[in-house]
Amino acid sequence: MLKNRWIALYVENEVGVLAKIAGLFAGKSYNLESLTVGTTENEDISRMTITSTCDDLTFEQIKKQLNRMVEVIKVMDLTDTPIHMKEVLFAKVKKCTDEDKAEVFRIADVFSVHVVDIGPDSVLLECMLTERRNNELIRLLKSRFAKVEIVRGGAVAIESISTSCR
Repeated sequence: MLKNRWIALYVENEVGVLAKIAGLFAGKSYNLESLTVGTTENEDISRMTITSTCDDLTFEQIKKQLNRMVEVIKVMDLTDTPIHMKEVLFAKVKKCTDEDKAEVFRIADVFSVHVVDIGPDSVLLECMLTERRNNELIRLLKSRFAKVEIVRGGAVAIESISTSCR
């Protein structure tokens, strides 16, 4: 059965590591939904958060192949772990009337997102929500406004300290 899976990797912070990880997914035709990478508190180590949609067997193969890579320090399966996960999203609503702008501001308030820029006929929202909430926001904006531009970053996740999840 296909389902969303999350992996966190600690990798050596070196040129070409991201390309090797992405190449593994491409070479094996694994479905890579999202890949986010950034340095950690140790400048020599980066942490990647990977989202993939796959079955159990494929997911086990992915983890084994990642563990075999020299540059990979640690592979963590976050799929069934309590985590805090957010995704960065920018939503630009274009060709707005004054009434449209007021509606965008109301929607931003309901979703607790920030209006970071405004022009004569457009509004730019900055969101850091869960993937599900970002999807809900996108659906709402597209249903209410004719011209919406979306830019999404990948999800980042960290293991929960308590038992609260996603």
